[in-house]
Amino acid sequence: MLNREIIENIFKTALVRGDFAEIFFEEKDTFSLTLSSQKIEKVLSGSDFGVGIRILDGSNVVYGYTNNLDDENLLLITKKLADSLEKKETSAEGRVGEAKVETTQHKIKRMPDTVPVGEKVALLKKIDRVAREYDEKISQVEVSYFDTVQNIKIINSEGLNTSDTRVHTRISAKCIAKDGENVQTGSSAPGGQKGFEFYSEDVDVTEVAKEAARQALTLLSADDAPSKEMTVIMENGFGGVIFHEACGHGLEATSVAKKLSVFTDKIGKKVASSCVTAIDDGTITNGWGSMNIDDEGNRGQKNILIKDGILQGYMIDRLGARRMKGESTGSGRRESYKFAPTSRMTNTFIAPGTSTLENMLKGVEFGLYAKSMGGGSVNPTTGDFNFAVLEGYLIENGKITTPVKGATLIGNGPEILQKIDMVGDNLSYAQGVCGADSGNIPADLGQPRIRVSSITVGGRK
Repeated sequence: MLNREIIENIFKTALVRGDFAEIFFEEKDTFSLTLSSQKIEKVLSGSDFGVGIRILDGSNVVYGYTNNLDDENLLLITKKLADSLEKKETSAEGRVGEAKVETTQHKIKRMPDTVPVGEKVALLKKIDRVAREYDEKISQVEVSYFDTVQNIKIINSEGLNTSDTRVHTRISAKCIAKDGENVQTGSSAPGGQKGFEFYSEDVDVTEVAKEAARQALTLLSADDAPSKEMTVIMENGFGGVIFHEACGHGLEATSVAKKLSVFTDKIGKKVASSCVTAIDDGTITNGWGSMNIDDEGNRGQKNILIKDGILQGYMIDRLGARRMKGESTGSGRRESYKFAPTSRMTNTFIAPGTSTLENMLKGVEFGLYAKSMGGGSVNPTTGDFNFAVLEGYLIENGKITTPVKGATLIGNGPEILQKIDMVGDNLSYAQGVCGADSGNIPADLGQPRIRVSSITVGGRK
């Protein structure tokens, strides 16, 4: 850990040319297991540590990192960073505040590193067994587990000096169902910002296994999806990936401050259907994307992005606040000390409405029910997207009928927001890993069931 003298010297060196300096110290332990073909195929564990140094000067920023914590090396890096900024006649003042440890709202009962490896292996074998027993057509099962314990310390030249600990764990089951030449896959991968108690208090691992197996078996009997524009009902949970990717990133200061987002300068304007309220909430207890403090030391916040279709605000980090002349919203995040923080989502979701599935189906002569969504691609500047539907069904004359495979949803995020005509009452979250400028971070994707009046569905028919 860095002592007070070296911290003061880093600030003194940085503030010769910058007006703000920050030190981000991180220690992270990771552990993962993979079981494939009923055998433990991979076991990985490791520790990483390092320091990131950031200097701001107005709306300019420089960043460097190292895992060589020698005083001489840290000061050399700081000087090189500072030298890349414009020279000033006078230096800014900095101070080192009193150290504190953040009070956590994300209680951990069983730290993962205290759980015997054998107990984790038993968890994977149980999932494998349940999935294989689900049906004789389940031909292959792969189960993986991981946990991380991240300790961070953030010290800045404005007197912030705080520490926090974050614990995440997740399990993933993938099943392959085979019927002759027809081979299909299914998956389920719950996770949480919790300790090992997650697998006894929050998740029934037998249901994780059954869900992955059920999805694979369902697709064995699925017909090819039709290709046309139609009404689509998207189920809750991971269905929120479309809002996250096609709209959420456009509400981050990273793109808004540079006027690269379609949502730039639209505060107070109608950007979605009146039934849409969208929220980014980093305060949800034990939420996958929650945090006591963000990676700039600001408390996590609940930010209303869109209310009743009207744009309310953006997700803003410190640099974005400077560029936008606004305030941070506790949205500065980074994967590790190797990345400078940028504005990022935490737990982002569409708020629940009142519509039931029965109401949504009424009047739909022909459409698609997307029960489970997969990955896709998005143009972050325009919001144009295409996403795969992992498990879909036709809607015919107001009823969910035949399972279909190979469906793709093609559209534009801001346009789809205007076409959401019904929002369900069954909000739930699914865990994702969001990749962007500041690396890969855990982020919850959430929504209740929603109905989009018209969207292009790509298929083979």
